[in-house]
Amino acid sequence: MRALIENEWLPFIIALVAGILTAMFRFAQLNAALTFLFSAISLAILAIVVGQATEQLGTFLGPGATGIIQASIASMPELFVSFFALQAGLVTVVQSALAGSILANSLLVMGLAFLLGGWKNGTQRFGSERPRAIVILMVLAVSALVTPTIVDAIHTPAEAHEETLSIASALVLLLVFFASIPFSLQSGSMGETVPATGYDEKRWSLPRVLFVLVAAGIAAAFVSDWFVEALEPTIASLGISEAFAGLVIVAIAGNAVENVVGIQLAIKNRADYAISVVMNSSLQVALALTPILVILSYFFTPVALTLVLPPLLVVSLALTAILSALIVYDGESNWLEGLALIGLYIMIAISFWWG
Repeated sequence: MRALIENEWLPFIIALVAGILTAMFRFAQLNAALTFLFSAISLAILAIVVGQATEQLGTFLGPGATGIIQASIASMPELFVSFFALQAGLVTVVQSALAGSILANSLLVMGLAFLLGGWKNGTQRFGSERPRAIVILMVLAVSALVTPTIVDAIHTPAEAHEETLSIASALVLLLVFFASIPFSLQSGSMGETVPATGYDEKRWSLPRVLFVLVAAGIAAAFVSDWFVEALEPTIASLGISEAFAGLVIVAIAGNAVENVVGIQLAIKNRADYAISVVMNSSLQVALALTPILVILSYFFTPVALTLVLPPLLVVSLALTAILSALIVYDGESNWLEGLALIGLYIMIAISFWWG
């Protein structure tokens, strides 16, 4: 039994079975709640698979490169789901889900990583230069959301040009994102190794690592699409508001990969890698995924996605950027700081419960 549990192929098999069951329920148009359940299970197991591959990738690359590559693959489901939702005209759901992804990673996932990692390992230390740079870029991204929202709220002359302002802001964010990549890659070199402590730490070949990451990312894209498709009838039956579903349920499901990976790495006392994975994920949503969707929506969807958000979302993102900056600035984390992050996330989530 122990050999079966410790078999490194077991997560692949479970993910495959869950994915097949999801596809069967989806294409046979059977119970939406069961489709939702199996797709959620499949996403969770795929997250474990990507977590294993990401740890192995860390034996070849430094934390910065590992975080960028892993976050890019993990963002594919969000990109596909958001684009199809925009084609269906669900702009509010997409805005809530994008903001929710940033909040979930920066508060809930980071908080759980600090909380569980601190409980097990005590105060954890990490290089603070890169996290400080990331939170500065997050403040920039929040500013790109604040400006169009204020323009709309106080009815300035630019209010009639919200789409143009949003596209211009999106292009600036993309430019800054691409300029930040070389900086993020300056963390460790090829061949930097991470201590191995168990069966699942056996070194994989680089082609195998890359294959697993790409295959799991593609599979997660399909499963996420089925998950969101089954989500609407499920939340209708449960009486949950669409705003809460987008901000919390869709965001957490879409970020299941980072949810597992960042927490696993923190528990194993690999704080640099945990911080890189989680914060790079938030950064890519804010600086890359959101502006890409703004530009794509202008050309390929019936309703354009703008950066004018509900004020509560913008304030929530601003508070998140401020608290994250204060916590990571000293290069140390502990369980109490993790609890503070989780507490802020819970308060924000509750405020959206009623819509």
